[in-house]
This record gives sequence, structure tokens and C-alpha cells, in this order.
Amino acid sequence: MRCDISNVQKRFRVNDQISSKTVMVVGSDGEQLGVLSLSDAIEHAANVEMDLVEVAPNAKPPVCRIMDYGKLLYRQSKKAHDAKKKQKVIRIKEVKITPKTEEHDYQFKLTHVKRFLADGDKVKVSVFFKGRLITHTELGLKVLDRFKVDLADVAIVESEPERMGKTLSIVVAPVSPPKVQKQKGDKPADAGADAEAVESGQIDNVDVDAKPDDAG
Repeated sequence: MRCDISNVQKRFRVNDQISSKTVMVVGSDGEQLGVLSLSDAIEHAANVEMDLVEVAPNAKPPVCRIMDYGKLLYRQSKKAHDAKKKQKVIRIKEVKITPKTEEHDYQFKLTHVKRFLADGDKVKVSVFFKGRLITHTELGLKVLDRFKVDLADVAIVESEPERMGKTLSIVVAPVSPPKVQKQKGDKPADAGADAEAVESGQIDNVDVDAKPDDAG
């Protein structure tokens, strides 16, 4: 969690790092100590063997709290680390098919695509042309159009048919991506509470090479 701790350190100024000459001080027990000079506020914190942490830098004067900075770093970095573990990583799977695939093979491939979509993954549907079939791209377009129709209730088409070499592909994505649950207790900092500013991370979009199904 070293990287998480480094990020937390960048978000908070502590003791001599605080630039304001006067600060609104909140004691470690939540008691409002009022507006003090920075030097007096740091002295108050040192007397109880704690640190002065700036929790609301945009307030006038900035709000600081007397607290154990080491514990704050650990608590915030652990919360950020746990949030990353719960994030849903969106992958791109690939299903390959040929223009003359038989019906039972088509249904088999379609089932695979629907399963990937249900897991929250995007799917690249690729029509692979063998030999002289490359001159009949309309057959591939017909197959892809059928996928579009059969997946209309569970997917949206993110990219229209694109030809690369002997392959014609589309990318489909789930209609409703899985939602990342918000952790309870995540709230902005205020003058009477420990800083609870946790970075809100977006779902990482990672392209993962999946082993494609064999062409039918």
C-alpha cells in the first residue's frame, strides 16, 4: 500500500507544511479550540504528542485538526486500497466465427457472447474469412447483423463493422454495466471530524487478451 500512502500524503498538509499564519483548530476530541496562530496550534498538538493536520484548506481560515497523522495515513490508504480491490475491471473478450458457420455453432457462439456480457465484459465478435471467402464480405456483414439483432436486448454496439486483414469485427458492450457499490462512511471532511477525503476512482477500462474460441 506504499503507493496509496504516498497519494494520501499529497492530499494533506501537516504541521510546518501548513502555509496559513492563522488556523481554526479542532482538538483530538472534537473540541473547537478557535482561531490560533499556526505556531500556537502546532504547540497544542505537540503537547499531546500528536500532529496538526489541515483538513479543510479552502476554509477561511483553514481548518486544522489535532490528530495522530500516522493513523490517518494508514486508515486512508487502507480505505483506498480496499476500494481498488472492489472495482470492476472491464475486459474485452473475443468470439470468432466464419461466414458459413452452421446454426448450432452460431447458437453456441451466441451463448458465449451473452455469458461474457452478463459478466460485465465487452465482446469483440469477429468473422474470419477463409480462402476466397474474403471477396464476399457481405456474408460476414450478414452474420454480424444477425448478432446485432439477437443481442439487441442485452447489448449495445460500440463499434460498427471494421475490417482488419481477413477479419471483420464489431464490439458490443453490456446495456447496463455492473455498478460499483459505494462504501458506507465515505463523506467529505468537516471541522469536527477526521478527514475522510478518499479519492473516488473510476472503473478501469482494461483490454485483456482472451483466448478466442476456435473459428466455427
